[in-house]
Amino acid sequence: MALQLLVGLVVLLSFNRFTVLLGLASMPLVIAYPFMKRITWWPQAFLGLTFNWGALVGWSAVTADLAPPALVLYAAGFLWTLGYDTIYAHQDKVDDALIGVKSSARLLGSATPRWLWRFYMAALALIGVAGWLADMGPIFYPILALAGVQLAWQVRTLDFDDPVSCLVRFRSNREFGVLVFLALLAGKVGP
Repeated sequence: MALQLLVGLVVLLSFNRFTVLLGLASMPLVIAYPFMKRITWWPQAFLGLTFNWGALVGWSAVTADLAPPALVLYAAGFLWTLGYDTIYAHQDKVDDALIGVKSSARLLGSATPRWLWRFYMAALALIGVAGWLADMGPIFYPILALAGVQLAWQVRTLDFDDPVSCLVRFRSNREFGVLVFLALLAGKVGP
């Protein structure tokens, strides 16, 4: 782990000063996150704040500042994380209850699907807004719509009381991420 931290620091220090400071600003979130299951019913929110910091760092590494597209994408990533990590947390909800740790899965319970729709649709809408703010080309939107179909499949087919179903839907977020990446790539490279 020390080697990974060192490599990460070397990579971070290779960026512009603003990006280095922005990267270092994430450290309170990184340090606090592991304790959140003991403190709040929303550890998934802290994961979202922490994990999606990369959208800000990536933008600033290229532009040396922050702009609305990056901030909107960060918000979208936060909401997406609330969704997929809530699905993931449903795998552990029985054990979490036994040991007394909190999660959005335990908090939302049977209302989870309604909340997943909200999280995912808001995330998808914000990705669309970020694309619009970043002047993505028209091909961005049909590919983003395919990503939306993938999220809808997750929610419609999820059995949140079956750990295998939860794990399959959680892992399928790789495909969602690939579709968003392809939408961004096509929106910048395409006609």
